[in-house]
Amino acid sequence: MKAMIFSAGLGTRFKPWTDKHPKALAIVNGKSLLQRNIEYLQSFEIKDIVVSVHHFPNQIEKAIEKNNGWGSNIIISDERNEVLETGGGLLKAKDLFTPGEKFITCNVDILTNLDISKLINFHSANKALISFAVTNRKTSRYLLFDENNRLCGWRNTKTGEEKGPHLTSPEGRGTTSLIEKAYSCVVVFEYDIFRLMEENNFSGKFSLIDVYLKLAADHRIMGYDHSGDSLVDVGKPESVAIAESVFI
Repeated sequence: MKAMIFSAGLGTRFKPWTDKHPKALAIVNGKSLLQRNIEYLQSFEIKDIVVSVHHFPNQIEKAIEKNNGWGSNIIISDERNEVLETGGGLLKAKDLFTPGEKFITCNVDILTNLDISKLINFHSANKALISFAVTNRKTSRYLLFDENNRLCGWRNTKTGEEKGPHLTSPEGRGTTSLIEKAYSCVVVFEYDIFRLMEENNFSGKFSLIDVYLKLAADHRIMGYDHSGDSLVDVGKPESVAIAESVFI
């Protein structure tokens, strides 16, 4: 199985580090976020890894070369010309994946001890197109699920904005009956996702959340609840201390 680590972002929340470095190389207890995610995937025997680059790409490439990929086979997906967000970045990397084989994606600034094997088993048992990890942690933006863990929509609790194919479900339930879960950014995809993105005219810069919401009406997109596992979003400099207290 292959994986992709999204690491092309500008890291605007992580200044001043990202004025001179990519966030992927920010250090948590002596190891970069990129190294930690590569080693995390290795712990589940995933060693063929696509890494997207845009912001200070040469620094990422040099770190990978210097450390021999930390023991993994690293393939660069080059987004130097334009940062494409998660959806656009994944579609650009299409040719780097094996047709017919499922794969994993994760974000370089998320550290977790989620058991990927359990996520994959959940995905297979539900015959899903996409399955992603979620928790019941507090956030301002939630994905909405029915009682069977199937994606129905999205909600921003700060603005009140809601999106999705089933905000009023086929049974007539309103959004209040749907279950809010926070996205953990670790995802299992079937390879068919590429065909579906192209058929639905996704191109250029776009978010995977938009893809999920577009496809959820006709495809099984599932949320795997791993509440209780460790997870730190190292999106801001002050998050490093939190991450260092959890990930040694």
